Amino acid sequence: MTDDAYLVLLPGTAHALGVPPAAVGDLACMETPAVQAWLQAQGVTADSPDLRLVPPEETAAVPEDAERLPVPLGDEELSRLRHHTAPPDLARLEDELLAYRSCTDGRNALLTRALAAGVPAHRVAELTGEDLATVKAATG
Repeated sequence: MTDDAYLVLLPGTAHALGVPPAAVGDLACMETPAVQAWLQAQGVTADSPDLRLVPPEETAAVPEDAERLPVPLGDEELSRLRHHTAPPDLARLEDELLAYRSCTDGRNALLTRALAAGVPAHRVAELTGEDLATVKAATG
């Protein structure tokens, strides 16, 4: 696994991997000379239907023969990418976890529910701003 997200070209395949970069919103990396040159070399634009943005934890699923470019994302950008690649039921829980930052009612119940639903503890900590040890203790 790498710490970078990847821009990947997946022409003519089902696009179950990653999301179109535009779905994540403004990304600083898309304006860099390296990304612009890569897109030009591939003969595609940033809004190409074959272009996908894949989070670091999913890069192992990228086909070996796919054209790819590692792109560093800021914490906010990476959080938005992960949110858009999460299954809908987990994305709804992530929305609740983000809202959690401004409230404390039901804290333990929400943490427990998120963990039980399969949101990884590190992701719960990232979304809530809670210490990872606190999140892990909620299960116990």
